Amino acid sequence: MQHIADAAAALASGRVSAEALVDAALDRIADPGGEGQRAFTAVHAKAARAEARAMDALRHAGRAPSPWAGIPITVKDLFDEHGHPTPAGSAVLKDAPAASQDAPVVARLRRQGFVILGRTNMVEFAFSGLGVNPHYGTPRSPWDRATGRLPGGSSSGAAVAAADHMGFGGLGTDTGGSCRVPAALCGVVGYKPTAKRVPIAGVLPLAPSLDSVGPLARSVACCALLDAVVSGVESPQPVAPRALAGLRLGLPRRTFLTDDIDTTVGNAFQRALSRLSAAG
Repeated sequence: MQHIADAAAALASGRVSAEALVDAALDRIADPGGEGQRAFTAVHAKAARAEARAMDALRHAGRAPSPWAGIPITVKDLFDEHGHPTPAGSAVLKDAPAASQDAPVVARLRRQGFVILGRTNMVEFAFSGLGVNPHYGTPRSPWDRATGRLPGGSSSGAAVAAADHMGFGGLGTDTGGSCRVPAALCGVVGYKPTAKRVPIAGVLPLAPSLDSVGPLARSVACCALLDAVVSGVESPQPVAPRALAGLRLGLPRRTFLTDDIDTTVGNAFQRALSRLSAAG
């Protein structure tokens, strides 16, 4: 299954269990030929399986907290999780005292029943857009993996995990591109929500006036759903597709958006504009 809505439909129909979804994700993380060892700084395998079984029991009793209960996701290594330290990709904070409570955004995910698989790797203290980490390893981008391309950062592990189906998405943060850059380099979706729209309490800061909590996943719809949850929507619903016919989009000219743009990127951007125009 590719998307969160697909997983929710399969869970509702009984075609799959939460435990099976979590087991499949954990198997991909543990695959010695994959990127799990470098994409995660900590994996909560035992707890994730227990939570999945609990969500299956609640769904069987008709008491699942939401349609999304039991779907496995990830959180970046700078979010507080109750009972775990918050190293933020560093070695110096690896043995720091465990967090006494979940960050509000993590608590909101748990309240909907999402199962947190583990903590994803990141640039140390979120201080670069390349994705390199000398302490936990640097996960490789899914593009040209044999060469070992950089994944982008700082939410490197979140993007690689989403691309490699190690969960259905994850939480990252973005100050100057830390969701957008790895999403672009790994072929997934990620964006920076309006600062302060999503609470950043319990998130190790880089620049509090600019930090944003953002989702990374394999589709816009998945990101929109995760964004709704962490922004406080109590009963988030999938985003309904909108017809493009008659929709007007503005395109800034002679700005940093297009000035001196790389030829390959520029061609891809122009193809996207042409597809939008052809759609109406």
